[in-house]
Amino acid sequence: MPEVTANPSIEDRKVEHIKINLERDVQFPRLTTGLERFRFMHNALPEINLTEIDSTVTLFGKTLSAPILISSMTGGADMAHRLNMRLAEAAQAYGVAMGLGSQRAALKNPDVAYSYQVRKVAPDILLFGNLGAVQFNYGYGVDECRRCVDMIEADALILHFNVLQEAVQPEGDTNFAGLLQRVEQVCRALEVPVIAKEVGWGFSEQNCRDLKNAGVAAIDVAGSGGTSWSEVEYHRAPTALHARVAAAFADWGIPTADAVQYAVSGAPGLPVFASGGLRDGIDIAKSIALGATLGGIAGPFLKAADHSTEAVSEFIDELTRQIRIAMLCSGARNIAELQQTPLIKD
Repeated sequence: MPEVTANPSIEDRKVEHIKINLERDVQFPRLTTGLERFRFMHNALPEINLTEIDSTVTLFGKTLSAPILISSMTGGADMAHRLNMRLAEAAQAYGVAMGLGSQRAALKNPDVAYSYQVRKVAPDILLFGNLGAVQFNYGYGVDECRRCVDMIEADALILHFNVLQEAVQPEGDTNFAGLLQRVEQVCRALEVPVIAKEVGWGFSEQNCRDLKNAGVAAIDVAGSGGTSWSEVEYHRAPTALHARVAAAFADWGIPTADAVQYAVSGAPGLPVFASGGLRDGIDIAKSIALGATLGGIAGPFLKAADHSTEAVSEFIDELTRQIRIAMLCSGARNIAELQQTPLIKD
């Protein structure tokens, strides 16, 4: 177990989270995304020219070159600023979407707001702010949401739901009572779209139905099978007791493939972002065939950003090529057709 800062500040915790994700195995030990249960029917005669494949998607008034989201990861520290700038530079170059990590650190300490501010290198990207929904039970409200949006010139605001992470965190905020009504108030008042996002354990069909009724504009399912934040918290547990409690939840959650289908059924008509354990363009393509609009990836982007902007750009290029080839070989000319492409379930 690594050394953990006593009574860590939010900034200390951000750095701990980054280092643990980069240096430790924090994947789900056994639970998978479920995407391996699905495969495309290969089309040997697609009657399509690869150069004619249209992988663009329009969301919230902006057109992306491919249905790729650099999922929300970090902010609130100098190390996070360096990573965010590299991610944003690559996102701008390739025309993909990007989310930022929770901005609570900057609300509490405006001196770290710079670590989230990427518009100077990415003026055109679809950019998402981020705040934990649980903070509505700890004094936050519409004003704080507006501050998050204004701080980074965001196109939309993510409200993340991380009940398990907060519950196993010694310093966690664990009052999740009555949140839905507060989310509805924010959705009604905020001038930009609100996205509901889990952080690695997925939403149920009823969760998605409730969130749609509350007024969210999109749902990021962030299902299980990728990074387990209970495993992250296990690695920063201050005592053996805390570590054992966190370790018990290593395989908790709803696999991403199931969570995508729950969202499509529970919130028909809403854009669905598939994330949680996606590792390549075929995973993204499968998710879109299941009904998603975007595929979000975090861990591999974090590792790429730790190297360079060029490494991030290369990964986006790799994902885009894989998506386009999957589209060609399944006979889908565009994303709308890919969403209607049937999958074989093993």
